[in-house]
Amino acid sequence: MTEPAQTLSEETLERVWDALSNVYDPEIPINIVDLGLVRNIEGDEDSIIITMILTAPFCPLADMILEQARAAAQAVVEQSVYVNLGTERWDPSMMKEQGREQLGTG
Repeated sequence: MTEPAQTLSEETLERVWDALSNVYDPEIPINIVDLGLVRNIEGDEDSIIITMILTAPFCPLADMILEQARAAAQAVVEQSVYVNLGTERWDPSMMKEQGREQLGTG
């Protein structure tokens, strides 16, 4: 019988979330966490998978944003980091309070 994969520690999750909060959408001066673009972070002792969405489905800067997110997370953990682009459509209601305040809508 195979043992289930361990989940990430709270400390590791916090480090990844903090690192991702330093990545900004270049067209909107708000970080990807406050914009609500980071939808999920999961993993184990071997790898971390971040699922993100973008503010626009055909964002010309998608590759750059996803790579910046991967690199930011990779800088704070030892596991391999992968970023998947989710299919969920973004809307402003996904923004955290800090993001809404920065846009003046909160």
